[in-house]
Amino acid sequence: MNLGNTQKSERINIRITPTIKRILQEASATINKTMIEFLIESALTEAAEVLADRRMFFLSEKHFQEFIDVLDSPPSPMPRLKKLLLEPSILESRSVQDDP
Repeated sequence: MNLGNTQKSERINIRITPTIKRILQEASATINKTMIEFLIESALTEAAEVLADRRMFFLSEKHFQEFIDVLDSPPSPMPRLKKLLLEPSILESRSVQDDP
């Protein structure tokens, strides 16, 4: 994700305890980054993992085959849905009258 070339125009304000600030400063200094660079990179890494967890999932071969079998199986009958879709809608069942 290349986000470095965009102009920065948004601000995030947070309040933290002195202990948390000291830990973040030590961690960022350890890898020769500013605390802001460290926070942004860490937050983006976590965000990517959270979003990936919602988009991807991993299955064993057995579970993957079960998943594919369910996707490939025909849908179960839904008589109430079929009836609903075959009935005229409320807009179709009323006659259209011209305004006087």
